[in-house]
Amino acid sequence: MDELRGTVALVTGAGQGVGQGIALALAGAGASVAVVGRTAAKLDATCALVRERGGRAEPFPFDVTDTAAVPGLVERVVEAMGRLDVLVNNAYTGRFGPLLSMSDEDFQRGFQSGPFAAFAFMKACHPHLKASGNASIVNLVTSAMVRWDTSTYGAYAAAKQALRSLTRTAASEWGRDGIRVNAIAPHALSPSLAAWTERNPEEAAEFVRSIPLGRIGDCEADIGRAVVALVGPDMRYLTGATLALDGGQALIS
Repeated sequence: MDELRGTVALVTGAGQGVGQGIALALAGAGASVAVVGRTAAKLDATCALVRERGGRAEPFPFDVTDTAAVPGLVERVVEAMGRLDVLVNNAYTGRFGPLLSMSDEDFQRGFQSGPFAAFAFMKACHPHLKASGNASIVNLVTSAMVRWDTSTYGAYAAAKQALRSLTRTAASEWGRDGIRVNAIAPHALSPSLAAWTERNPEEAAEFVRSIPLGRIGDCEADIGRAVVALVGPDMRYLTGATLALDGGQALIS
């Protein structure tokens, strides 16, 4: 499991949940990982898990909504890690609720941490990814974009649809630079989803019944390992795609 040995990945929102699972899986495949997120203690915990397994990870505390500071952060990552081959835009902070109950600020928050931040990272990372010659960007979106009932998910789905569109455009424009750009829409047992299932056992059971594979995904084994495959050499001809990593629940085309 060393298909990514010698590469460097930057993962945002990597202090817990899906971001942590992706960071651990990338490190397990041999990549060195720049672990980016707002809370230093959580980043340190992720790095400690990587190091316990014999991998390399370095923490970079950062708020992705500070888009003006993104180029400086990317330069620090490259200086510390030596290169950059993979960018994973996972971080997201937004609001849920009915549209009429949502302030402009709450609606915009998801765009600031989602497509606005991802765009800033993609631009800042582009020259380093181009220099790699065989690079990948993975943007995290959501099946809420195509959910049968989008009530209370409007702001979230809108921000993620924008990111999905950005993914496709970057794939079209940057393919000749040796950069593949794909999106994933995962279901995984993150801390927030785990807390929701504990608070709402009946709703959670109904949710699981709607998943053809009959379970919620694991952050590392199901999502992280899929990202490893996606950015690895075996999927070198795939770009501009959105993959639903949700056990077959959503219909994304």
